[in-house]
Amino acid sequence: MYITYDRLEIHVLDTKKRKMISENIAGETSLHQELEVLSVSKRLVRSLSQKFKRKNHEDDSNGISLRCPTLYTRGGGCRVGATTSEEFGEIGCGRRSSSSIEEGKGYKPVCGSEDMNVDCFSHGVKERFRKRGIRKVPEVESAHVFLPDDIVEMCLVRLPLTSLMKARLVCKKWRFLTMTPRFMQMRRNGLYQSPWLFLLGAVRSGFCSQEIHAFDVALNKWHTIDSEVIKGRFLFSVVSIQENVYIVGGCSSLTNFGKLDRSSVKTHKGVLVFSLLTNSWRKVASMKHARSKPVLGVCEVNSDSLTIKSQHIRQDRRLVRTRTNGISDVYEDPHRLSVRRQLRYPFDETEVSVRPKTENPSRKDSRRFLIIAVGGVGSWDEPLDSCEVYDSLSNKWTEIQRLPVDLGPVCSGTFCNGSFYAYSETDNLAAYDVERGYWVRIQTTTLPPRVHEYYPTIISCEKRLFMVSVSWCEGDGQIGRRNKAVRKIWELDLVYLNWEEVSTHPDAPMDWNMTFVGVKNMIFGVEMFKIFGQVLDFLTMFDVSYASKNWIHVSRNRVARELDASSCVTKSVAVVSL
Repeated sequence: MYITYDRLEIHVLDTKKRKMISENIAGETSLHQELEVLSVSKRLVRSLSQKFKRKNHEDDSNGISLRCPTLYTRGGGCRVGATTSEEFGEIGCGRRSSSSIEEGKGYKPVCGSEDMNVDCFSHGVKERFRKRGIRKVPEVESAHVFLPDDIVEMCLVRLPLTSLMKARLVCKKWRFLTMTPRFMQMRRNGLYQSPWLFLLGAVRSGFCSQEIHAFDVALNKWHTIDSEVIKGRFLFSVVSIQENVYIVGGCSSLTNFGKLDRSSVKTHKGVLVFSLLTNSWRKVASMKHARSKPVLGVCEVNSDSLTIKSQHIRQDRRLVRTRTNGISDVYEDPHRLSVRRQLRYPFDETEVSVRPKTENPSRKDSRRFLIIAVGGVGSWDEPLDSCEVYDSLSNKWTEIQRLPVDLGPVCSGTFCNGSFYAYSETDNLAAYDVERGYWVRIQTTTLPPRVHEYYPTIISCEKRLFMVSVSWCEGDGQIGRRNKAVRKIWELDLVYLNWEEVSTHPDAPMDWNMTFVGVKNMIFGVEMFKIFGQVLDFLTMFDVSYASKNWIHVSRNRVARELDASSCVTKSVAVVSL
């Protein structure tokens, strides 16, 4: 029984093996048959593709797409066509389509062009590929970071001027923070300012240009500011106070507005103020007299109780005035009031106190500046010897003592150590004491030699008084060498009152109206002249604190190429620390 059971078990096992082998053989036969069915020739595939292409337009109307032959795999995708990884962004897909494999062998896809994406999947398969390719990015809640206003101010106050102007366009809050008086004061007191040079009064194509050329010394770049306010005005003088530029006096044509025409001229006595940080204009009090090209000077006054003495010109009243009821006002004066009035004011002077009003608390913390306007040309082209002082707190012009009679026409002036120094065309020097209210003649021991066709310019830097003049150079002491004219800088010793030579300007004196401006420890010179039919400009800089005493060329031929030659006479220059 045991042997019989073993034989039966072996028989059953042999029967199972035979059945499995037969099934494998049948499977292989069916597999071979499927492979034979799938092994279609290229010619048949091409003919089928062309056939379906011709029927593509007819079948598209019924909503059926027959762009590819119906050769589907088990996954429902098409063996031929472009890959799907480029369209759906499948990352980590290690399987490539048959068309991408065949491209390496020189085959072309059967359906459509090479860059065509596969759209012949069965219903719902394309959406599966799309959902599989799109990765879910976890949503992160946006964190809002708020900075206090004082920290924002500390960041904005350190920006250069051009970056500060762009920062104001970011939002209303930044614009408000950079326009407050607190921010302005922080910027003035900080060490983040750089000098800017402003060139005004240019003439283009015969018309007074409305453009203001601004030069950033730190970045060595020119900027242009358009302003309709100064259009048509010429021969004015400018001076800078903090971040503001004051335009004083000037002329304009009555017949040809905007054109440089001296036939019919109106002389102005108004004063305009241009705020550089806010890019805005405003008017202040007008002068007593209309002036063109007055000599200006500006100084800061620490004392609020300073009294400016004014002088009024009165007519001589010795003649008989108009009678009333046949009685003369002079002879019929029993109490002699007119004589007592003349004795009361023997020098015809009055004292005008310009103390600031205490009703306005904002003026207590503001700084007080004085602008003095000396000389110039009047409405009838007559030289003026009158002088006026403008107080920034009271916003008033006060007429002060006239220039000394034997001083001569003033060609240059500046404030130094609380006194206004005026230099005349006849090489005379005088100083006006603001606190005492009178002029003092200054006699120097030496006088710098100069060419009389070039007027000298006096400049104040670091409480030191300098003068730039043109003199002849005797060929450096060599025989037979031609003489040449050079510009030299002289410094006046305020104790011993003698002039000492400091430095020599590197450029030849080509500009008869070269402008020099001093700010802090720097002297800037702007030269503009016409040569060979072209207007050229040179901008130089000199640091009085350096021991080397050398000039530096900052800019050459950047502005004046498109300007008229008359700009050499009408130009005005101001330097502002921004």
